[in-house]
Amino acid sequence: MTITIKNCTEIKKMRIAGRLAAEVLEMIEKYIKPGITTSEIDKICHNYIINKQKAIPACLGYRGFPNSICTSVNEVVCHGIPNNNDVLKNGDIINIDITIIKDLYHGDTSKMFIVGTPNIQNELLCRITQKSLYLSLKFIKPGIHINVLGEQIQKYVEENNFSVVREYCGHGIGKKFHEEPQVLHYRNKFCNTILKKGMIFTVEPMVNIGGYQVNLMQDGWTVKTKDNSLSAQYEHTVLVTSNGCEILTLRNDETIPSVFINTK
Repeated sequence: MTITIKNCTEIKKMRIAGRLAAEVLEMIEKYIKPGITTSEIDKICHNYIINKQKAIPACLGYRGFPNSICTSVNEVVCHGIPNNNDVLKNGDIINIDITIIKDLYHGDTSKMFIVGTPNIQNELLCRITQKSLYLSLKFIKPGIHINVLGEQIQKYVEENNFSVVREYCGHGIGKKFHEEPQVLHYRNKFCNTILKKGMIFTVEPMVNIGGYQVNLMQDGWTVKTKDNSLSAQYEHTVLVTSNGCEILTLRNDETIPSVFINTK
């Protein structure tokens, strides 16, 4: 397993790519209303990435994926394909997953949107999922085992009576969309990579209201909860610094710092 350590030039480019990915999520928020289709959301994001940002939507054509973004609604865990028949309704939840390429480097991030009026159940699921991601960031620093992140995420999620998806994980990122290491979101004693300064990877827990089991649909991409319960996901691209981490995809609506000093 080869993990690339990014140099100063690469980190600067990754910061730019990360900021652009975050900007797409900031831009699209005003459009997330009942009645819009996921296909329309995809077109708006595609045009923004291409024409405004002068960047490349990394998902389009990646291993045959047909669209520029992933839109995962309600029981869809990840990799949902935008389409004209998928019309958002009041109370739906949707994860929008954005990956862009700028100057050869990738920025990857996602967040949940609640369509129309939230209810107690979907608001709680989204909040716990986001907090599990935030909690894991407090442990990132050189010298720790990467499995600590998964342990902390799983512990927090299960304390709140939800479950963590096992089949999909975070990943290293840079010039390639997916690099080593894998970043699991649950306890796994065999995941023993030690973090080093200059590593860049995503943390992207997928959390279900019901069981953690999932099914892959016939389209080869869409992943749904096996029990049809709601699922949520948040994702950031993160740089390991000398004493903590830096979030490269932080959005303006978030209240956490962009840099974590994790010296304890």
